[in-house]
Amino acid sequence: MANTLTKYLGLVVLSASLFFSCEDPSDVFNDINRFKSEPVGTAQNIRMVYTDSLKIQAVLTAPVHVDYTNLSFQYAEFPEGLKVVFYDENNNENTLTANYGILYTATKIIDLQGNVVLESHSGSVLNTDQMYWDATAEWLFTEKPFTFKDADYDIAALRLDTNKEFTNFQTGNLTGTIAVTEQASTTVE
Repeated sequence: MANTLTKYLGLVVLSASLFFSCEDPSDVFNDINRFKSEPVGTAQNIRMVYTDSLKIQAVLTAPVHVDYTNLSFQYAEFPEGLKVVFYDENNNENTLTANYGILYTATKIIDLQGNVVLESHSGSVLNTDQMYWDATAEWLFTEKPFTFKDADYDIAALRLDTNKEFTNFQTGNLTGTIAVTEQASTTVE
């Protein structure tokens, strides 16, 4: 009986030590998942230069850059805003600023939010609360209200879908002023 009691007591001590030494498996998984959702890095006062064939295409500056390229859906965040200076083929500067931005790595789409302002070298200004920039297609689009002003236009609309030169664009309901040049008819009667 003493032998059975010793075996039983040994089993209780072993079970208790195993019970108290193990962590809750859900805590371990939560720690692993928390690590996966943490950024791979955070940088302060960044300056990124985008080039093509040794020619500068754009310069992005931001006070904070948070890099989540360690996740399966990779992205980078600019929680304190960003400024992008784009250079055209004549080296003219066009500037875009926003209070917040997020760059989706796989799609190369940038979601710009909060006081989004696009100023061209010719003096035109576009303002909206949110805009998407497709860096690959060099295309801008928004479903938010926006305003656009230059020497010939002073418009407001609810939607914009345009190339970066604003030569091919579509809008929603449009209000404002557009300068139109009337041409004389060249038909002969």
